[in-house]
Amino acid sequence: MLGPQRRSAIVTEVRRRGGVRVSELAAALGVSGMTVRRDVETLVEQGLLARVRGGVMPVHTPADEPAFAAKRIRAAAEKGAIARAAAGLVTPGTAIGISAGTTTAALAREITEVHSLTVVTNSIAVSDALHGTGETARTVVLTGGVRTRSDALVGPAATAVLAGLNLDVLFLGVHGMDERSGFTTPNLAEAETNRALVAAARRVVVLADHTKWGVVGIATIVPLAGAHVLVTDTGIDRKALACLRSHVGDVVAVEVEKR
Repeated sequence: MLGPQRRSAIVTEVRRRGGVRVSELAAALGVSGMTVRRDVETLVEQGLLARVRGGVMPVHTPADEPAFAAKRIRAAAEKGAIARAAAGLVTPGTAIGISAGTTTAALAREITEVHSLTVVTNSIAVSDALHGTGETARTVVLTGGVRTRSDALVGPAATAVLAGLNLDVLFLGVHGMDERSGFTTPNLAEAETNRALVAAARRVVVLADHTKWGVVGIATIVPLAGAHVLVTDTGIDRKALACLRSHVGDVVAVEVEKR
C-alpha cells in the first residue's frame, strides 16, 4: 500500500472509531509502528488528526461530512428534481457508475424501470434501491470497502474493483463545488475511490444542488472542468452559474416545485 493510500486508510479508521491506538493501526495495516507514527505525524501537521496519549483522535471541522440520514433531508426537493432530470440521461443497455450520496440515491430510485442496465456503485443505498425491483435484465455491482458516515464503501478494496472497468457514464455526487477547489469531499479515502470511478467512465455527470456551491471539502475529486455535465437547480446564484458554465461543458439548472 502506498503512503497516500495508507494515510487515507488511517484517517478513515480513526474517524470511524473515534480514536485508535497506534499499535492497532500498525497491526491492521500490516506495517511497523514507526511507519504509522510517521504517517500520524504527517496527518497531525495537516490538521486531519489530533494526537492523544497512546493514539490518535479525529479532528472535527465544519467540513466534516454528516451522516447519510442527516444529509437526506437537506434540500430534499432540489435533490428530487435533480434526480428526475438526471434520470433522463440514463440510456437502456448501458453500463453506468453511480457514486455514493443522497442525490445519487434519489437518482437510483428514479431509474428502477430502465431496462438492461449494468450499474457499478460504491453506495449501499443505491444498491438497495435497485435490488429486487423486478427488472431481471439489470446487473448491480457493489464494490467492497470500508463504510463511511455517508454510507459509501471506500478504500483499496473499492478502488481495486473499479480498476479496469469501462463505464459509459458516471453519475457523481459531491460534498461541495468551488471554482478553485473543484468538486470536493471531506473524506480522503472517498475522494480516492471517486477518482477511480471517474477514471473508469467516458462521461461524468455531477449531481449537486445549489447549497453545494462555495463548500470546500478537504479533498478534490476533480476540477470543475472534469465534469462533462452538471445538473443543479435554479436556486444557485447567477454568478456561480456563470462560473460553472465557463468550466463545465453542459450545465442544467432544473426548476424545483414549490410546496
